[in-house]
Amino acid sequence: MLAGDLARVATIALVDGESALAAIGLEVLRPVQPMLASTSPDLESALTALGTCSVEWKLDGARIQAHRRGDEVRLFTRNLNDATDRLPGVVEVVRALDVDRVVLDGEALGVSDEGPDVFQETMSTFSRRTAVPGRVALGVWFFDCLHLDGDDLLDRPLLERAAALGRIGAPRVPALVTDDAAAAAAFEAEALGAGHEGVMVKAALSAYEAGRRGAAWRKVKPVHTLDLVVLGAEWGSGRRRGWLSNLHLGAGEGSGGFVMVGKTFKGLTDALLEWQTAEFLARQSGRRGHVVDIHPPVVVEIAVDGVLASTRYAGGVALRFARVRRYRHDKDPADADTIDTVRSMLGGRRRSH
Repeated sequence: MLAGDLARVATIALVDGESALAAIGLEVLRPVQPMLASTSPDLESALTALGTCSVEWKLDGARIQAHRRGDEVRLFTRNLNDATDRLPGVVEVVRALDVDRVVLDGEALGVSDEGPDVFQETMSTFSRRTAVPGRVALGVWFFDCLHLDGDDLLDRPLLERAAALGRIGAPRVPALVTDDAAAAAAFEAEALGAGHEGVMVKAALSAYEAGRRGAAWRKVKPVHTLDLVVLGAEWGSGRRRGWLSNLHLGAGEGSGGFVMVGKTFKGLTDALLEWQTAEFLARQSGRRGHVVDIHPPVVVEIAVDGVLASTRYAGGVALRFARVRRYRHDKDPADADTIDTVRSMLGGRRRSH
């Protein structure tokens, strides 16, 4: 991860041995794979597993790794692509820091008086090389320092790396060091109230494990659910061949009908696949190629990470990371959430349901 070149590492191992491998370090202006986080269902379980933690606002932006050597600044994406030319404002922020050489990890995000941009808008701005009139330029907030003026900090405790951010005046992601669940919950409520998607919970003494999804970092996000209807389903392939799998999901509209807002096959167990195949075939109202239309529709509870504007579906929205939680046999289609409810989840501020 640190060398950025597997062939070079293999050559060093064969020719120069273990001591030469140990000497490989982080090189400023050469990106490394970012550390990723595991998922915890709630704050309490994360704190129980990790003890004293840094609880940080989870910004739903574009991951940025910032490198500076003298006046030269380079910015890299999560996939290690060079994004320097796209973010001149972030370059100026990094260049203004009280430091000569530094490597920082953070998030670029659009924020206005109405709160943070949704991920879709941030990425739309991020992908453009020229400013768009009326669109907020992306700012940057950092949560980690990997190198500072000649010292690699990857193996230092998280709290020491966080202190380095403060010393150089880097804009910080809001953080609270605590092992108290109530304090962490209040801090999470602040993050959600500001329009962000949850919190990160990081062990206070954790190292930076470049390129790994470490258990020492946990993301905690509230579950957003919608009661939608299944309008149809697609025949599965591979292991799901012979079962109706990918669900066509709809929300209610004023006329008493339904409008499609997305698809999903995530969260379906073998037992659910077997049940829904029999149930949907009994309700079959037509076929379109590999799609079976059903009527009357069935109500299903869907967990989502958010909602994006989209022209792909008739409802003008698309569900983000939709997965099945359960079928709602206690609800009629008329009880399903409406398209207005789904659209209300657009924008930086999300709601729990």
